[in-house]
Amino acid sequence: MKADEPRVAVLIPCFNEEVAISSVIHAFQSALPDATIYVFDNNSTDDTATIARQAGAVVRHEPLQGKGYVVRRMFRDIEADLYVMADGDDTYDAALAPAMIHRARTGPFDLVNCIRRQTDDAAYRDGHRFGNLLLTGAVRMIFGDRVEDMLSGYKVLSRRFVKSFPVLSTGFDIETELTVHALELALPIAHVEGAYRPRPPGSVSKLRTWSDGWRILRLIVRLLRHERPLAFFGALAVFAFALALRLAAPLIATYLHTGLVPRLPTAVLATGIVIAGALSLTTGLILDTVTRGRRETRLLAYLHHAPPGDLLADAPRA
Repeated sequence: MKADEPRVAVLIPCFNEEVAISSVIHAFQSALPDATIYVFDNNSTDDTATIARQAGAVVRHEPLQGKGYVVRRMFRDIEADLYVMADGDDTYDAALAPAMIHRARTGPFDLVNCIRRQTDDAAYRDGHRFGNLLLTGAVRMIFGDRVEDMLSGYKVLSRRFVKSFPVLSTGFDIETELTVHALELALPIAHVEGAYRPRPPGSVSKLRTWSDGWRILRLIVRLLRHERPLAFFGALAVFAFALALRLAAPLIATYLHTGLVPRLPTAVLATGIVIAGALSLTTGLILDTVTRGRRETRLLAYLHHAPPGDLLADAPRA
């Protein structure tokens, strides 16, 4: 490796991928001969770890079950300048990695995401395709439209992205959290289109369409509450005010006409709903300030690290 070349780490989370892992490792060794390849085994019950070690990868273990836990361990333990993250099921094209790294360095971009181009009908089931479009569309509408194919597992990440990212997800919703982190900090994002192949015979997908999709949808709502608290609680407040007005309007009309309030329980209910709406709005205002502080802290952690490109080399010397 040349002195000015970045340290590249290939991160491969794995759970029962003995059929495909050797091919994945050899493909990345050919595409990135100077990179260190790490396989993080997540309680596999087959020979994934042994085969990965024999193929030349550095094997680590994460006992907590779930891809989010694995990514948390990878980002915490591995030191590199650029991180290539890919699944161990041999569905992504490792030969695309050098182009993705070049894109990250020359941008520079903190996230280069691979947009999956289906090469076989068996590679991308209709349910998965629809779920990806639905969930990516929801994130684009709420947090910004600078992302495509949010659920792709093939990415290149800069060191400053990885070390400023507080991983909280535990499962396949980790890709959503990665995307929202980039959008919330307005990080530079780029996309590269690549082939997406079906799994090799004998390899079984660990993705559960409905349960994992529901988990991701809940995460989006949770991130909306955490990252956009004023919008979230403000919407609840508007709903409460509108409901209270709907209940109170006939009472107000009757009072103005007769000077009486004939339906006192309804009046009390409308008053309670208005108070709840006011509390919701106040909560949103307070949490919005807290969220701003959290975002500033993440941004400071992000700025602590150099960019993934060669911009500093071009700067004039003092």
